[in-house]
Formats: sequence, structure tokens, C-alpha cells
Amino acid sequence: MDGVPPVTRPPVFATLGCRLNAYETEAMKELSAAAGIENAVVVNTCAVTAEAVRKARQEIRRLRRDNPNATLIVTGCAAQTEPETFAAMDEVDRVIGNSAKMQPETWKAMSGPDFIGSTEKVQVDDIMSVKETAGHLIDGFGTRSRAYVQVQNGCDHRCTFCIIPFGRGNSRSVPAGVVVDQIKRLVARGYNEVVLTGVDLTSWGADLPAEPKLGDLVMRILKLVPDLPRLRISSIDSIEADPALMQAIATESRLMPHLHLSLQAGDNMVLKRMKRRHSREDAIRFCEDARRLRPDLTFGADIIAGFPTETEEMFANSLAMVEECDLTWLHVFPYSPRKGTPAARMPQVHGGVIRERAARLRTAGEVQVRRHLGAQLGQRHAILMENSRMGRTEQFTEVRFETDQPESQIVQAVIRGHDGTHLLT
Repeated sequence: MDGVPPVTRPPVFATLGCRLNAYETEAMKELSAAAGIENAVVVNTCAVTAEAVRKARQEIRRLRRDNPNATLIVTGCAAQTEPETFAAMDEVDRVIGNSAKMQPETWKAMSGPDFIGSTEKVQVDDIMSVKETAGHLIDGFGTRSRAYVQVQNGCDHRCTFCIIPFGRGNSRSVPAGVVVDQIKRLVARGYNEVVLTGVDLTSWGADLPAEPKLGDLVMRILKLVPDLPRLRISSIDSIEADPALMQAIATESRLMPHLHLSLQAGDNMVLKRMKRRHSREDAIRFCEDARRLRPDLTFGADIIAGFPTETEEMFANSLAMVEECDLTWLHVFPYSPRKGTPAARMPQVHGGVIRERAARLRTAGEVQVRRHLGAQLGQRHAILMENSRMGRTEQFTEVRFETDQPESQIVQAVIRGHDGTHLLT
């Protein structure tokens, strides 16, 4: 009807992949709102595996069907590493790289009603030229109880299977003072737990004056934010664990006893071909040393099944390491070749063998979880409630309650049982 303004609505965001992507989606929500973006769909993609890229394309098609008149914008690691793939999709109006998506100017330029025709469809810069993070854009995101804070981005290493450095660029660190100020504001808003996130977290500080280490940042946070009840660190490279971090593990009860390790394999030849910087002996030694310092420590780990050239004997070493390192929470990745990586040119393992090995790793992980759950019976835990009936222990184990508990608060409870996947009170 003439004179009736068109219906407008705020952008719809879809996030695939890691916690860092989720963090950056929250930043993009604020940037797009400040720019006045309307009637748009933003897909923040992941590139860690070929399957992740396939899922991104599938999600884009679904969102286009559900939003036929919206402007569809694709960003994230897959958009950065293969922009031509998404630019060729009829459903896509704009492709934005990982650096551009975090810049206010990008969103301001798209705020006009006819911005699609005003600039090029693809806006993807050389990610290797980016020297700073955008970690100051938001204070954090998460549930009402737990906030995630980005302290690092990018990676200086070049593992032969990994495309992520080409999506994220080289390592950049958020200065410690900025991180501490963010966490102080989060604690003032009532958060009881903060998780430090990054692409290669243990490389934090290498690009800052005096080259501080991750352990220095952890100790500084715990000293300068005494009201923070719980601090976690996300995935780390155990070979880069510095003395201050080990000291924090040993002496700081507010640093939660759970570490997720970027192990990838348990066979030395596979590790060498992956261009990893640790051996299986290094991994086992780290787990033994860390648990000696903190007996209640639990480990998660990333492990790839079916890396190129992996024999059954090599795989057996990875499988054995699950028990040798006493890993509890396994993230198992069936290997898939990523175009442009050295591993994609190596002799490949048959897909059926890869899937079978991944299944065996997951079964081993399930055994480890049940073993961990059984060991908690009769133990008293401080549990951070994520909702009225579910919370997590210090080791990040899910606990189910039969009665309502105060959401986002830390409650004390004795573990009475488990159901194979969760603890029960």
C-alpha cells in the first residue's frame, strides 16, 4: 500500500565453529546495531575441516530460503580462505573477510539501503598483514554464569593439516591491561567464571613488549581481580606451557583444574608429518607433571583419526595415549584434506578406515568419561549452575539436579551417582 514503510528487522546471525567465532559474532551484533543494519543475514563460517565448509554452504542455502528478501552476508574463516566459493553462490550478496568483519567502518559502509551495488561483492584483505586483535570490542559473551574473553587471535605455526592460520593470520595478543579491565567489568556485572579464549592461546604475549607468557597473564588476572571466583583457560599447546602457568596450576585454586590439550596424535612419526612441535613422550610427561602439581586435574584433547600415511600401528599409539595421558574429554576429528595444506598432498587413508578409527577413539573416550564419573561418587564439588537443574564442576563435568538451584550461582553438592554421561546429586 502506498505510503506504508517497508517492514524492517534487525540482522539474523548464524555462527559455525569455535568459541572465538561465537565471540566475534557478539561483536558483529554490536557493530551492526551501531551502524543501523537491517534486513540482513550474517553467516560466520568455520574452515577447520572440509565438512565445516560443506555445512556452511548448507546453512547459507537454508537461511536464504527462510529469508528470501534479506541481504545475505558471509564472513568467518571459510570466507577468508576461499571467498570465491561463497561469492559464486547465488544466495550470497556479500563476502567479508575476518579482519573486515571486526571493523566499524565495514558495517557503516553497509548501512545504506542500496549498499549491495555500492561496493565490490568480495571484501577480503590479506589476513597476514593484520597486526592487532579486536579483543577490546566487547567485554565477553556467554551464559549468565560464564563469560568468554578473547585474549589472542591467529597462529604463527604451520601444521600440515591446518588451514586456520590462513583464515586467522599470524598470532596477535590483547594487552594484559585491556584483558584485566574487561574481566573486572564482567565480575562487576555478576559473572562467576571467565574463560580465556584464542586460536593459539599459549602463544599469548609473544608480540607484546617484554614478551610475557600466558602464565604471567593468568597470575596477573588472579592478583588484580581478587573477586573473580573462577578462571579457566581453553585449549592450550602443552609444549608451550610456561613456568608461571605451571605455578598457577599448582598454587591457584581459582584456576579451574581442567585443561584441553591440542595433542592431535600419539605417534611420533605422525606428529612429525603433522609438523607438531611435541612428541608423544612430551605429552605424557606434561600430563604426569601437571597432575602431580594438581591431582584433581582433568584433561580434554583434540585427536585426529586417519591422518595421511597413518598405519594401524601408528593409530594404536594414539589410542594407547588416551589411557597413558588419562584423557577424559576427547574431541575426535576424522581427517579430511583441506585444499592448500601440505597434508592434502600426502598419501591418504581410506575413508572407511578413517571412520572406523574415529569410532574406536570415541569409544575409548566414553570409557574414560565413565571412569571419571565413577571416581566422583561421594565427592563434594563446587558447581557453577548454568540453569536451574544443570551446572558444571571445577573439572567442567556436567551435574544434573532433581530440584531447582539458583541459576548462575556456585553451589556445593555431594555427588550421589551418574548416568554414564552426567553426574547426579
